[in-house]
Amino acid sequence: MADRVAINGVRFDLVEQEDLAGRVGLLLDERRTGSVVHFLPAHPVVLARRDDAYRRVLNQAELNLPDGASVTWALRLARHPATRLTGSDAFDLLCRWGVGRGIRHFLYGGTPELLETLRARMDERYPGVRIAGAIAPAFRPLTPEELEADAEVIRASDADLLWIGLGTPRQDLVAESFRTAGCARVILAVGAVFDFASGTKRRAPAWVQRAGLEWAFRLAQEPRRLARRYVVGNSLFVADVLRELLTHPTPAPKSPPR
Repeated sequence: MADRVAINGVRFDLVEQEDLAGRVGLLLDERRTGSVVHFLPAHPVVLARRDDAYRRVLNQAELNLPDGASVTWALRLARHPATRLTGSDAFDLLCRWGVGRGIRHFLYGGTPELLETLRARMDERYPGVRIAGAIAPAFRPLTPEELEADAEVIRASDADLLWIGLGTPRQDLVAESFRTAGCARVILAVGAVFDFASGTKRRAPAWVQRAGLEWAFRLAQEPRRLARRYVVGNSLFVADVLRELLTHPTPAPKSPPR
């Protein structure tokens, strides 16, 4: 199985959930700053297909992971067996993994109240977790000066893992800004994970997740905010994938020599 494949021009890395901590650990062992990990559902892929600059931002990340049933479906349709790896699952996994290893976490996104609730929840759920700091940025595009001021705070915290929960495409562009500023060793763009991890919003039941219908659960909770993203965005994504497969069909994998 190929380790890296592309869907609509966006590169994906096929990483099993049980291998994620090892992959992140390797990035930390390199002792450099600015390794970026994106968790990508269909929406950012649709945007990236139509925006060359945004697509370049995504494709230069160290890891792009399929966070969405439709993306996983597209990879499998293209004969690349893939496992969905969500930002929520990664947050839980890496927080547990980091306890005892001295991993320092920095939280970027949400509101001050949300971050306070999240920090308390993390202390309760992951005894010994190290939280290096947290920033709740303004709900608007930040100026270069504001981004640099935040970058300075994050650099001073000596964070290992910087979690950015701003939603796409904003979080991906902020992650790129922090990458160039050398803020943290690994930067993870994880969308609405802070809401779920803090208990502010309820995540879909496990059986809904397994059925690939978590998007429908979220849509039912926030129809006005998410209707365009899921109804229109997912339809565009499916159309783009089918067009790509019909135009450039993926060859069947070769049988191994006998």
